[in-house]
Amino acid sequence: MDDHSVFMDKQIIPTNEDLLTNLGATYKFWTQLKEYIFEQYPDGKEDWNFPGKKYGWSFRIKDKKRAIMYFLPREGYFKVAFVFGQKALDIILETDVDQNIKDNLLAAKKYAEGRGISIEVRDQSNISDIKKLVNIKLAN
Repeated sequence: MDDHSVFMDKQIIPTNEDLLTNLGATYKFWTQLKEYIFEQYPDGKEDWNFPGKKYGWSFRIKDKKRAIMYFLPREGYFKVAFVFGQKALDIILETDVDQNIKDNLLAAKKYAEGRGISIEVRDQSNISDIKKLVNIKLAN
């Protein structure tokens, strides 16, 4: 199965109404995480990004130099994605973040900017871990 955005038309930037329609019950978690990032980092910049027709639209919140977190809309749910450098990875491994997240980070290919991970959000079960990852990202 292809893993791509629910929004594939480059000519149409998604709106909040589009998100609500396509994410359904998980829209509240999208909003909760977005608000959480801005509570922690009020100077964040948000934008929709269209990296190519293979992936479609994604949403990101950035600080001055880098993305804090990516939001990847899917049909009925969404994913969040992060890239962590070695320092942040070492911190994550010492926390109580879910072991599956740690294992996925350790298994991720290492690039110059770090290791990337995406986490599905279908319910509230991993929201607290995602918030911990946001805090680590902002601190490192």
